[in-house]
Amino acid sequence: MLDTRPLLAKTSFPAIKRNVLTTLQVNLGYLCNLSCTHCHVNAGPKRTELASRETIEDILTFIDKHSIKTLDITGGAPEMNDHFKYLVREARSRGLEVIDRCNLTILNEPGYEHMAEFLAENKVTIVASLPCYSEENVKQQRGNGVFESSITALQKLNEMGYASQKDLALNLVYNPNGAFLPPGQEQLQQDYKRKLADQFNIQFNELYTITNMPIERFGGTLLAKGQYEGYMDLLKNAYSAANLSNVMCLNLISVDWKGYVYDCDFNQMLHWPMIYHHDAIATDKPLLHLRDLLEASIENNPIVVGEHCYGCTAGQGSSCGGALN
Repeated sequence: MLDTRPLLAKTSFPAIKRNVLTTLQVNLGYLCNLSCTHCHVNAGPKRTELASRETIEDILTFIDKHSIKTLDITGGAPEMNDHFKYLVREARSRGLEVIDRCNLTILNEPGYEHMAEFLAENKVTIVASLPCYSEENVKQQRGNGVFESSITALQKLNEMGYASQKDLALNLVYNPNGAFLPPGQEQLQQDYKRKLADQFNIQFNELYTITNMPIERFGGTLLAKGQYEGYMDLLKNAYSAANLSNVMCLNLISVDWKGYVYDCDFNQMLHWPMIYHHDAIATDKPLLHLRDLLEASIENNPIVVGEHCYGCTAGQGSSCGGALN
């Protein structure tokens, strides 16, 4: 696979610093039952990287040491990690909001039939990938049968109270099916709600539109098709400085399956670790682990930026929580 990393390091993107840390986003591993074309993680059924119980305990220790309000769990399919349920229970017992970034189809896979019930019992917020309400578009991105399985999973979640009960939030994610920016989130959300309700009697809370990042599988595809430079021009020409005050990395850090720390999920996939500065002196460790930061304050710490950061600030903006404005 072609690699965009050498093209992203030199950048004119503005310098930014972290504010108060409120969210810990944890990647439990790259194992997934799907291999989607837009996946910036390059996850799939043959990946073997999975967080160990030791790493899970490091995560919980970090949560106990810091005022973390939200645990955002991602993958791969995070539910495929054997310690997923333990982490969810422990985080909920500490009063954290827990977000599961779910591909929906995993809820129908053998061995995971009761996962939806578990998520509902623990009042886990679900952020579910559904790239389009059109079967054909989803098929192009995610493969045969994925749309039907996703619809079945959404209906199952609705039956359990998701999107109708106040404490069971179900949010969907739209990704463009190509090298273009997402349309307006508000209008697209209305279209999603109308189509899914009319055709499948499905309800959900919010739609998040997320810009495709020029890294990993999607970045390689751009290079292979000769679209990389054009896509980067699109992102830069649509740059909005107003989005800088709302980018997710200001209040979030990303943790990989081994417990190493990055400024965001995208930097994690680029293998660009966080650089911790204290009294303007950077540590000399090439990788920072959660254990290195148990007693550290990372407020005002510089965030590692690159060309891909224009993806978060283009147009209406993009984050793991959807549009920024």
